[in-house]
Amino acid sequence: MNAIDIQQSRAAAPLKVYGTSIGSRLLLGTAHYPSPQILADAVKASRTEIVTVSVRRETAGGRTGQRFWELIRELGVRVLPNTAGCRTPKEAITTAQMARELFETDWVKLEVIANDDTLQPDLFGLVEAARVLAEDGFKIFPYTTEDLGAAERLMAAGCEVLMPWGAPIGTGRGLNNKYALKTLRNYFPGVPLIIDAGIGAPSHASEAMEMGYDAVLLNTAVSKAGDPVRMAKAFAAAIEAGRMAFEAGLMEVRDMAEPSTPVAGTPFFDFGGRR
Repeated sequence: MNAIDIQQSRAAAPLKVYGTSIGSRLLLGTAHYPSPQILADAVKASRTEIVTVSVRRETAGGRTGQRFWELIRELGVRVLPNTAGCRTPKEAITTAQMARELFETDWVKLEVIANDDTLQPDLFGLVEAARVLAEDGFKIFPYTTEDLGAAERLMAAGCEVLMPWGAPIGTGRGLNNKYALKTLRNYFPGVPLIIDAGIGAPSHASEAMEMGYDAVLLNTAVSKAGDPVRMAKAFAAAIEAGRMAFEAGLMEVRDMAEPSTPVAGTPFFDFGGRR
C-alpha cells in the first residue's frame, strides 16, 4: 500500500478508539474555566463528546467535586479521567485505579511527568505504568512525546492510541516539532493519534488535522480565552476544516512558482514599437 492509499483509507474510516466510534475530533479539558456555567456552555459549543477530568482535583474537591460530576453527567459527554500531577508509575497506577471507581470507566489518560518546568512525560515511567494498567484491563490514552521508540514500546505495552504533545502543556506554542510529528504520523498510519498539549490557537489545531492527526485535545486555549464559549466554537470549526482539507488532499508544496493561468497560446502585442 503506497502513501496515497494509506492516506485515503485513513480519511475514509470513522475515528474509532478502543472499539468506540467518536463523532467529534475535539477533546476538551475541564480545568480553569471562570465558572461552571461557562464550562458547560463551552462544552456544548465545542460539540465535543469527550472531556478530560483531573482525578486528583475531583477527589480533593469534596462536595464541589460531586457537583462537578453532576454537571458532566447533565452534559451527556464521556469522561476521560487523567492522572495529571503523577510523577511515578506507582502513583499513576494508583490514581488510575481510583478513577475507575470514581468515574465508572476503564478509559484513562495516562500522565507520568518527568520535569516540573516543561511537564515533559517520563517516557520510561509511562511505558511501565501503561503495561501494568493494560494488564488490568484499562484502555489507555498515553500523554507522550513524538519519540518513535517510546511510541513503539507503548503500543507493545497494550496502548491502542497515542497522544503526543504539540508543545509543553499550557504554552500555546502549537506544533513545536512538525518534522517529528509528521514522521510519527507516517510511521503509524493505522493508529489513532491525538495531539495533546501546547495548542494555543485554532490555526494550530487545524494544522494538526491537515497533517493527518485524528483528533486534538486541548484545555487552556479555550478555558483562558477572553470568551471561552466563542473560542470553543472557533476550535470546533478549525478542526472540522483541517480534517476536511486532509480528506480532500492538500496540494504539494513547490520550490518554484507555477502559473495558475496557462500562457501557451496567449497573444502578445507590441505597443509603441517597443521590442
